[in-house]
Amino acid sequence: MSSSLTDDVVALGRLQSAYADVVNRRAWEELSPLFRPDCNIHLDLVTSPPRMIAGPDELRSFVAAAVGRFDHFTFVILNSVVDVERDTATGRIFMCEVRHDAASDSWQNAHGLYRDRYVRIVDGQWQFAERRYRSLARTGPGGGVLGLPDDLWSPGVAQDTDPA
Repeated sequence: MSSSLTDDVVALGRLQSAYADVVNRRAWEELSPLFRPDCNIHLDLVTSPPRMIAGPDELRSFVAAAVGRFDHFTFVILNSVVDVERDTATGRIFMCEVRHDAASDSWQNAHGLYRDRYVRIVDGQWQFAERRYRSLARTGPGGGVLGLPDDLWSPGVAQDTDPA
């Protein structure tokens, strides 16, 4: 069964949305099928040393613990782009986590960027093959603007994080 570029873009958008939906509903048992078993997830929170998570089982444990302290948590995809090349694809997701910390009764939203690599499996289905996450900004205690990675800026455009 062959697919068109439109079919692939729609399928990849559905995969991205399925991830957001699993996290929002905390439906952890639905997480693993979205990922290749050998998928590595690289996390750069900027304010702590980068770390690597190996596979969907370790990711499920990490995300469930991280989300557990919030009595409200919504993962929102703000923008996404994908580039398809036959049975592989790459993409970027700019996202926001709208979250409320139960213990401090405070809103602590986070903005981030996922850089993904995808692979087609069977029947036009796609899975995450690798994810690279980087924090961009946070509100709440310890919040601030962390900036875009240097390689995302257009040539000749200086990054200005000074609001003045």
